[in-house]
Amino acid sequence: MVALGQQLLRKKPIILQRRHHEGEELPRRLGTFQLMMFGVGATVGTGIFFVLNEAIPVAGPAVILSFILAAFTAGLSALCYSELAAAIPVSGSSYSYTYHSLGEGVAVIVGGCVVLEYGIATSAVAVGWSGYFNELLHNVFGFQLPTALSISAIPGSDGAATGGVINLPAVVLVLLCMLLLIRGASESATVNAIMVCVKLSVLLLFVIIGFTAFNADHFSHFFAMGATGVSTAAGTIFFSFIGLDAVSTASEEAKNPQKSIPRAIIGALLIVTAIYILVALAGLSAKPVSWFSSPGAGEAGLAKILEEVTGTSIWATVLAAGAVISVFSVTLVILYGQTRILFSVARDGLIPHRFLSVNPKTLTPVFNTVVVSVIVAIIAGIVPADYLWDSVSFGTLVAFAMVAISVIVLRRRMPNLERPFKVPGYPVVPILTVVACIYVLFSLKPVTWAICGVWLALVFAGYLVYGRKHATLNTYTSDEEIAEPIRELEDQ
Repeated sequence: MVALGQQLLRKKPIILQRRHHEGEELPRRLGTFQLMMFGVGATVGTGIFFVLNEAIPVAGPAVILSFILAAFTAGLSALCYSELAAAIPVSGSSYSYTYHSLGEGVAVIVGGCVVLEYGIATSAVAVGWSGYFNELLHNVFGFQLPTALSISAIPGSDGAATGGVINLPAVVLVLLCMLLLIRGASESATVNAIMVCVKLSVLLLFVIIGFTAFNADHFSHFFAMGATGVSTAAGTIFFSFIGLDAVSTASEEAKNPQKSIPRAIIGALLIVTAIYILVALAGLSAKPVSWFSSPGAGEAGLAKILEEVTGTSIWATVLAAGAVISVFSVTLVILYGQTRILFSVARDGLIPHRFLSVNPKTLTPVFNTVVVSVIVAIIAGIVPADYLWDSVSFGTLVAFAMVAISVIVLRRRMPNLERPFKVPGYPVVPILTVVACIYVLFSLKPVTWAICGVWLALVFAGYLVYGRKHATLNTYTSDEEIAEPIRELEDQ
């Protein structure tokens, strides 16, 4: 057995990604547009449909700057992801990149962060979707699901009793996404692209109607909450840029990943940022800051705004219907990303190989998908959303920072590695990415650090018990066997 210190520092040779995993690849069926829609589908909706009620009371009108700060950080990281996704087009995203560049120990921690990021994000979005589903039922059919079946029994952060038992709509949503993913990635991508178009249409409708009620007074005292409010809100909403990471998890299923992945990531970032800022401006135009923290804002905030601005429930019903349809795509894509991360971790032997098995008919990791979906559904059914948002941001920020560091390390270790896309402004951009991520990380609440710290300790303990013994790299006992492929790659 390799000494623990050596094992934590050993790096997976990039060329062995192809040699060792031959026969364990996923089919390449996804084009640039589908990949871009994956990115947009995972982000637009996650933040805008749910988080304005969380972020605006914290930052005030300057929440616009919070979105810009989060977008700036995500944009820097998007460039880093683009370089690594083009150079190492495999499933696993930030986990795989750090395994190749920073070593097995860092990869385990980053893998834990990404699993936290995707799993909790899927649960959080499903919980938020439940509110829009109930709003739609009320507007169309005149009734709602009882509180016992639409709200978690666990009290929210305010400690008040909820009267709920389980958030049944959230559970059903996750299980429906599971069934679609089992059918195949290509079919899921097509359905997602349609739902994304629906989503963008209803959000543009909200922007148009919101600006008809424009009130400049709502932007007075723009910076009243100060820089602390801006950075705190940015930390809360940062999880909404998780979609950029989701694009890279599909690298192994992209038709031409060296070109399509960078284009999809950057294109998705531009679309997401524009939509977020427009919707936030329209919301603030129509309602004062105090409204977003009032009981009247409800769980379906954007629909409530339309209802109060127009005086009719028609447009609110349209938006609620669009949210119900389109937020399905957010859950679908993030759940997809979670299964592909675990697929890569299992391929490296750090978790049981059952997560690697692919159904010969659908060519999808069915066992992996079912296990992940059941766990996510349980979390969505019993945990309130306000406990989930910041944990997602923590995982995302750590992953983004490690990807930026990986770019720098691989540039120095393997300068001759083929890079179809290179980060412009290197090394300034990767360094700025790390700085921005650390800045937002330290704006998160201490309880978030505590929860995530406990989770990562459990992940590392699992590695010591299982992953260390079963790691695929344990089969490479000869230094020469590892060194030779590296020399071949460096001589190219």
